[in-house]
Amino acid sequence: MTLSRRSYLGASSAALLGGLAGCSSGSSTDSSGSGSSGTYTVGYGDFEADISASAFPEMLYFYCVQSGWMNWPTVMENFEEKYGVAVHDDDRSSGEALQHMRSHSGDMTHSGYNGGYTYGIVARNDGFTQAYKPTGWDEVPDSLKTDDGHVTATRRVTTAVTYRKDIYEERGLDEPTTWEDLLQPEIMQDLALQTPQAAVGLAAALSINNARGGSMDDLQPVIDYYQRIQEGGAEFTDNFLAQFSSGEYSTFIRYDYSGLDLKYNNDEIAEENVGVAVLGGENGNQGALNMPYGYALLEDAPNSEAGKLFMDYVLSLEGQQHFLDAYVRPIRSSEMELPDEFIDGSEYERTEFQVDYNQLVEQQDSIIQEITRGANI
Repeated sequence: MTLSRRSYLGASSAALLGGLAGCSSGSSTDSSGSGSSGTYTVGYGDFEADISASAFPEMLYFYCVQSGWMNWPTVMENFEEKYGVAVHDDDRSSGEALQHMRSHSGDMTHSGYNGGYTYGIVARNDGFTQAYKPTGWDEVPDSLKTDDGHVTATRRVTTAVTYRKDIYEERGLDEPTTWEDLLQPEIMQDLALQTPQAAVGLAAALSINNARGGSMDDLQPVIDYYQRIQEGGAEFTDNFLAQFSSGEYSTFIRYDYSGLDLKYNNDEIAEENVGVAVLGGENGNQGALNMPYGYALLEDAPNSEAGKLFMDYVLSLEGQQHFLDAYVRPIRSSEMELPDEFIDGSEYERTEFQVDYNQLVEQQDSIIQEITRGANI
């Protein structure tokens, strides 16, 4: 299956509506056959229930469901087309979502959380989530969902570096293979990355730290690295894709999907001018953290029934395909055919690693604070 056509995203959405069976019902029928009357069956196991469309809002608010990120626009558009519920474009990071929850404790404004998996666990531990197992929950690996049904992973991504191949060629630079390679002055001078307050930035920090011999109990390697690249001109910023396309930045650190989606699904820059690489350490350490993203239904959530239906749709094979169209590995990828354009599997074997996500949850806040203070970002 070839998914690299730049026009594929828009075309695939319409085709998928008729070609893939979702976990939830369609707009005319559902698993119980009662969708035509405005009733849908949602949930897995003890959480299975019938819900009525009469209770749906015109707009569903879900943290961190946002355009420009993991093909959420296609997910949102198709959900609205099937069920008549628009999803708010919630432009914030996982850390910002958690902060907003804390500031609105007792007066929840959103139906659900979507974002970094460990941030969802923190939200659960803070008492902001409720149990709900969406249809398809049984297909999610046990290590990437909580037994109580509070948090479920929906996709996985890996820290990677995206770079302008044409600019690198002009500067006489080779494709980077290690984090040490990025310390060249010609790369640091226009390198962009995000702070660890965002899940993508935290994943980058842990990737660099692991590659350079650190651990979650020893963050000095990444602190030293961040100090050095800032001295060389690197910038911490959330908005750099347009600047990358224009050549203002030659390199950015984000996820593998970010670069692959930009390379194959964006008309702003020629495909051959974009390179995407996962990096290791000089000493053979792995340096590409595989980070799960997921969601949770929020405690005392407004419009919880529409929230459940949205969660079912995201975990359905139809919803999962929308992620794959943007080169995001769905949590149900074992049931799907991956595109050839993904980075070669041998490179993932060389560089990719995981962490103890329970330990990361326990230490996440202190890790973020220590790196932020130490690197002065």
